[in-house]
Amino acid sequence: MSRPTSAIIDLQALRENFFLAQNLAPNAKSMPMVKANAYGHGMLEVANALADSAPAYGVACIEEALALRKANIKQPILLLEGPHSADEIGIAEQYGFWLMLENHNQLQAVLSAQLSSAITVWIKLDTGMHRLGFQPEDASYVYQQLSDSPNVAEDIVLATHFACADNLDNDFTRQQLCNFEVAINDIDQPNLLKSLANSAAILDWPEVKDDWQRPGYMLYGASPFSVPQENAEQLQQVMHFQSAVISTRSIKTGESVGYTANWTAQRNSTIATVAVGYGDGYPRHAPNGTPVLINGVKCPLVGKVSMDMITVDITDLNDEIKIGADVTLWGPELSVTEVAEYCGTIGYELLTRMPARVPRIYINAK
Repeated sequence: MSRPTSAIIDLQALRENFFLAQNLAPNAKSMPMVKANAYGHGMLEVANALADSAPAYGVACIEEALALRKANIKQPILLLEGPHSADEIGIAEQYGFWLMLENHNQLQAVLSAQLSSAITVWIKLDTGMHRLGFQPEDASYVYQQLSDSPNVAEDIVLATHFACADNLDNDFTRQQLCNFEVAINDIDQPNLLKSLANSAAILDWPEVKDDWQRPGYMLYGASPFSVPQENAEQLQQVMHFQSAVISTRSIKTGESVGYTANWTAQRNSTIATVAVGYGDGYPRHAPNGTPVLINGVKCPLVGKVSMDMITVDITDLNDEIKIGADVTLWGPELSVTEVAEYCGTIGYELLTRMPARVPRIYINAK
């Protein structure tokens, strides 16, 4: 029998989340973000599951785009960081990749490239996040340079990225939106194509649903918000990270568990050992008390997370827990967001750090 740790990936839940993104902005095109191995879910499997509906895909780098092409994904693929070297522009032409341009080096590389056909480019504008993007005052110049170039197709898209869209009480998103509108105001071109909405904006900023939206985290069933939100409540968690109990033992009051002996029993206790650890992507810094479901009941993590195992206090369970009992680390009944909050991080990190060691088991492929 193999080690019981695995990640069950529900592809129908994935599709339902994508349909929600589409329904919230029916006049926009929704481009699934499949970078970082589809947030840990398996880039090729996710792309194939959405192939009948997705008009294009978003990735971070050309290596990810090439992997999709090798897997026979036909849709356009947007390189969100643009070309990292001039030779990637020719590769983009060859394979039909789209390029997000965010600096003048990339701009000049595209303008001076020797191409036999035009490529599609997006222009990233820095409206306040100050991470990537042309300065707003350069928007008109950059757009004109690209629209005049035979290397560039006509359907140029202007894009930005929101820093605080997941905080509904923060007005910075509206400030960024205003900065974006001011930046593009001088571009002498009717019907500009725009892309502003990430997952949080799709779910709760209806004023930014333009021609292209970029659902990412929401596709995988996790809410980007720290408070309940009506649309996010409809999301279905795609990954069920599971394992099983491999050992149980009774310890006495005053005895400790695990490395560094950082948890000591305050009563006679029953401890279950579970076959999962930081080598499987479970966060090493998870503190005592982090919830774990055993046979569907929440129990507290106790003791340090090891490379291959965790220990859980099951003293209060009424049922006798036997070796082989089901364990959920996160999934539909225990959100990755809740686990992440205990660990002082975000669900994005827990999902994307899921290593190859953990088998992905795909269900509801069609």
